[in-house]
Amino acid sequence: MTATRRPDGGHRVVVTGMGAVHAFGFGVDRLWRGVAAGESPIRPLEIEREGLTITIPAAPIEGYRELDHFTNQQRLMLDRFSQYTILAGQDAVAHAGLADDREGWREAAIILGNGGGGELTREDAGVFLFGRRAGKVHPLTVPRTNHQAAASHLAAAHGITGPAYVISTGCASGSHAIGQAVWMIRHGQVNRVLTGGCEANIIFSVAHAFSAVRTVAKDTCRPFSQGRTGFAFGEGAGVFVLESLDAAQARGAAIYGEILGVGMSIDPTDQVQPSHEGPTVCLERTLRDAGRERADVDYINAHGTGTILNDKIESQVVDRFFGDRKGGCPPMSSSKSQIGHVFGAAGALEALICLKALEHQTMPPTMNWLGRDPDCVDLDVVPNAARAGSLETVLSQSFGFGGVNAALLLSAGV
Repeated sequence: MTATRRPDGGHRVVVTGMGAVHAFGFGVDRLWRGVAAGESPIRPLEIEREGLTITIPAAPIEGYRELDHFTNQQRLMLDRFSQYTILAGQDAVAHAGLADDREGWREAAIILGNGGGGELTREDAGVFLFGRRAGKVHPLTVPRTNHQAAASHLAAAHGITGPAYVISTGCASGSHAIGQAVWMIRHGQVNRVLTGGCEANIIFSVAHAFSAVRTVAKDTCRPFSQGRTGFAFGEGAGVFVLESLDAAQARGAAIYGEILGVGMSIDPTDQVQPSHEGPTVCLERTLRDAGRERADVDYINAHGTGTILNDKIESQVVDRFFGDRKGGCPPMSSSKSQIGHVFGAAGALEALICLKALEHQTMPPTMNWLGRDPDCVDLDVVPNAARAGSLETVLSQSFGFGGVNAALLLSAGV
């Protein structure tokens, strides 16, 4: 009989539902088909605001129309990031076979990661106040912009009364949220959590802000490659239904994977200059939490932004951490080369990709790769095409601005 507890006595935590909104469209299967096929929806996107324009590389959700999914009254209350979260959450709940289990959701929790909150609504308010000198903003500006709005709307949709909050730690937000959800279930605080990440900030002001930091690519996202100049913007949401293994087995749920370990850290150095120490500590903590060794990691989904500093440091960290094991470093690729950098949702969408990689025994590619950048360590980045592999455990890395780091170690279904 399968043990439902960890050696430390904590509950094992499994994935029983997955939902996603992303540059390929809707659903986790569509996400995986696009990734596995080597598609890259990133394109030059011109954004116009008040007669001003900026062009950035981005992977937007093409053809998204709010009224296809929400009534006009509903959309008045919902910034785009909340809309994506609701749609991904509905997808995950249905995938878990729990759409009609309102009583079972009552004591569940919601923990989401998000970077910017209602960025579009906030930009609209600035335009009205300072551009048009209107002297007032939309009366729903506060409930639309608040980071916790996404969690509140999910709670209302599914009748959840348990703990609900949003973690905002930039690029690591989604992974931090999932990690916190794992710990809550592991220690018996709840049996079920809706968790993941969301972001909708492909807008004029955010594009200018990141361009000023010189982190936006000139053409496209080329992680670890010659000619890399920065990241491409992405948007969307990824949501999981996590349950204790006891609870999942008791209801006969399909199990799509297990989250074996969680690690977190922060760089004790600089707000924008990544270091080796923080990510290394994060990886050490992840494997220790999982009770696994370095030799057990079969594939890494890298943070892999394509920026000058991130790729150099990340490749060095992986080489130093895994390089002396038998067989050397595991293959490592970056999904941001396909779906863009989705900031607060990045860790969640990339963890979904990891679970599909385990299911299909296929490593996703690093697209747009033109050959190794000499500043990066010579690692196997699965260049330009997916590859079959024997995968049992995979690692998802999120190393973000402010030096915040998170990693998740995942395995296939129990």
